[in-house]
Amino acid sequence: MAQHVFDNDEYRPPVWKSYLYQLQQEAPHPRRITCTSEVENRPKYYGREFHGMISREEADQLLSIAEGSYLIRESQRQPGTYTLALRFGNQTKNFRLYHDGKHFVGEKRFESIHDLVTDGLITLYIETKAAEYISKMTINPIYEHVGYTTLNRERLSRWGRKKLASNLTSLVRRATLKENDRTPKYEKVHNFKVHTFRGPHWCEYCANFMWGLIAQGVKCADCGLNVHKQCSKVVPDDCKPDLKHVKKVYSCDLTTLVKAHNTKRPMVVDMCIREIESRGLKSEGLYRVSGFSDLIEDVKLAFDRDGEKADISVNVYEDINIITGALKLYFRDLPIPVITYDAYPRFIEAAKLTDTDERLEALHEALKLLPPAHCETLRYLMAHLKRVTQHEKDNLMNAENLGIVFGPTLMRAPDLDAMTALNDIRYQRQVVESLIKNEDILF
Repeated sequence: MAQHVFDNDEYRPPVWKSYLYQLQQEAPHPRRITCTSEVENRPKYYGREFHGMISREEADQLLSIAEGSYLIRESQRQPGTYTLALRFGNQTKNFRLYHDGKHFVGEKRFESIHDLVTDGLITLYIETKAAEYISKMTINPIYEHVGYTTLNRERLSRWGRKKLASNLTSLVRRATLKENDRTPKYEKVHNFKVHTFRGPHWCEYCANFMWGLIAQGVKCADCGLNVHKQCSKVVPDDCKPDLKHVKKVYSCDLTTLVKAHNTKRPMVVDMCIREIESRGLKSEGLYRVSGFSDLIEDVKLAFDRDGEKADISVNVYEDINIITGALKLYFRDLPIPVITYDAYPRFIEAAKLTDTDERLEALHEALKLLPPAHCETLRYLMAHLKRVTQHEKDNLMNAENLGIVFGPTLMRAPDLDAMTALNDIRYQRQVVESLIKNEDILF
């Protein structure tokens, strides 16, 4: 178990477990068995380790000289297919070998046969020697202790916290972040992707070494957490995105964005709505009239580049329809709509109900299915659209008109056929119309 000591605001790193690292150092090294004669029809992507169409018995004899010996042979049963024969554990193991520009026998792809064999020997050795140890790696993880520790939070100065966080792993960085009590604590799953680590790396969940040459584990694309693939399955849904990983505002997952910026809602929503309410509520055709598309794109680029410092004032964009267009574009660009794919069917079912009370009850239940950041954003937007309708005499926009505009913007059919999606459009409009008219009751 990793131990942690914090004294005088000084961070002392966890004791990373070295057992698997030591095993990797002990793993057999690859030893190529070269063919001394010319082999006809040798594939251009194989070297002298290719021995042509020899039998398993011949390969076994050639490899018996040492652990880690390897060669490639062509299958006698299936000409045109190739086998990597590898000596490990005093026996020959045979693997079907593939090439698509890179060499592979499983998920991992390698530039060279030598790298493939090196990685294979490390994996075989560690999984043979430490099978039971690996199966229990996720028990008593350091993550629970480092991930939620206060790190003497109250005693760290703002400058010290910033300096400390910049030099720590992503795991410890999360522990140094001072929570804003006014900001909702939204849950967010980690966005893990297979990653190749350069140099030795240890898992930030179990503190064990991440073995192999490539694709040793996974890395969260949003917060930078590095863990084993098997550990990623038990890491809590508590991703705290780091701004250095979140490169843009548009097309970024909504929850990821608000957690990265430590806000209740996406700043683009707040800033656009404030700007619209300060000078545009009486504008005829508000949200229905389109702004100039090139300038809307400019606003998008400004948010992506400058974030909350983007200037969308009247001095830069006189036409309020540019700001409304930028807000609608933000919602359309979300990878997961404000009304999520999971919740979509429940909202459509609610819209189909003819009894008003039943419809409101069904919408209320459907809202509970939304992630907190999505629900808060929807609440804020509906309250704004309600205020838009209160100026209907000037802007000519009522709840029905706004439903037509925002229905397909806020909710998209999940993998439905074209005809079903077309039929859903009227129900999408009814959903938004009902949310606007009853925002004070539903939220």
